[in-house]
Order: sequence, then C-alpha cells, then structure tokens
Amino acid sequence: MQIRKHILLVAISIGFVTTVFSQRRPHGVVNIKNGFGIGGGLTQFDIKTDNFETKAGQGWIAGLAATLDLPHRWYTVSYGMQVSESNIEIMGRSLPTASTEAMDYKLMMVQMQFLFHAKLAKDYLMIDAGPMLQYNGELELKDSSKNNYILDGYSALTAQDISDISKFNVNASIGATAGFNHFKLRVQYIYGLTNMFNKLNDQNLDASPSNDTFKGNQSMLAFMAFIYF
Repeated sequence: MQIRKHILLVAISIGFVTTVFSQRRPHGVVNIKNGFGIGGGLTQFDIKTDNFETKAGQGWIAGLAATLDLPHRWYTVSYGMQVSESNIEIMGRSLPTASTEAMDYKLMMVQMQFLFHAKLAKDYLMIDAGPMLQYNGELELKDSSKNNYILDGYSALTAQDISDISKFNVNASIGATAGFNHFKLRVQYIYGLTNMFNKLNDQNLDASPSNDTFKGNQSMLAFMAFIYF
C-alpha cells in the first residue's frame, strides 16, 4: 500500500537525521539538545464545504517527532510525521423521496510536518505553528450497501461517486505543547490550504441541479500525548 511505503520512508529519514544532529559538537559551539518522541491520541475531523452537509467524526492519530532545542533561542523546532484514521458523516438518502440519513466515511492519511515552537515558559509551555504535507487515501464509505445512496442536495450524485478525492494536500497547523522533558501533551488544529475535492471536478460527475464546483478544506483537531527519549 502506498501509505505504508510513505510511513516507512519518513520513519527512516527521521531516524537518520536525528542521528546526524546528535553527534558531539566542537568546543565553543552551543550545544543543541535533541529529542525523539513517540505519541498518539484522538482527533475530530471535518471537511468545510458548501457542496455537502457534513458532521465531524472522531478518529485516532499516532506520530513520531524529532526536536532540535536551541537553548539560547526563544524558540525550538521539530519535524516528524503523523498517521491517522479520521471519520466523517455526510448526509444522503436511499431514494429521491426518502428522508436524509448520515453516511459514515473514513479517511486514512499520513502527514509530514515542520513546526516552530515559541517558548512561553522555557520548554514547559510552547505555542506551535508550521506547514504540513499530507498524503491521504480515498474517502471510503464504511457501509457498501449505501454506495448508491443519493447525496443530499443532488439529483443523481451517489455516495460512492465522491470517494476518489485529491491524494496530496498542503495544510497549516497551530497549537500548543505543554509538559516536562520526557512527557508532553499537545493540542493541534490543522486546516487544509488546498481543495480536497478538487479531483472530483475532473471526473464529469453529475452535480445537478446546482452544478457547483466541488470545494472542501479539511479541519482537524488533534489531542496527543508524547513520550520523549
């Protein structure tokens, strides 16, 4: 699977770069403190769009992080990756005259990020911000019996028609990290800068009666706990 290949590549890269930066510095050069963390937690995921009626769903997230702490600076930096499975509900109906009901979708993703951490209280409390690259799979409908359900607001567009969304996306994140040397808690808000539904516009889908361009930006809130070594 492509996502597994990306995870393995980034994990190897993080390990290599961390080892390089961990070497002893020459005398007179400021010592850079390095750290390597493993974490996990919960997410709340939604897609901000005018095309569909959505409801945020819960999911899980796990990640690796390598930090480069510059003691004489007001900030530190980190880089790493996160793997998550997110869930979202989109409204649809079994028949044109039927009442609408929620259809559950899931989305697997790998996110590679670089963060700046502004030190509010040394490294015990920091404000985080930075860019993120994302590779995700298809928007997968959990119940295949609903593949032909018609999406709310459309006359012929079905639940399975919107699965093949854009695979590569760019995000921005902001949040806060608090804790001690070997244990930290992080809350992070991730917003998609690119259109996750852009690929749908190239598929000649029947979007009547509105025929609006498909556009959606992801919105994810992540709560994670990290153990650092």
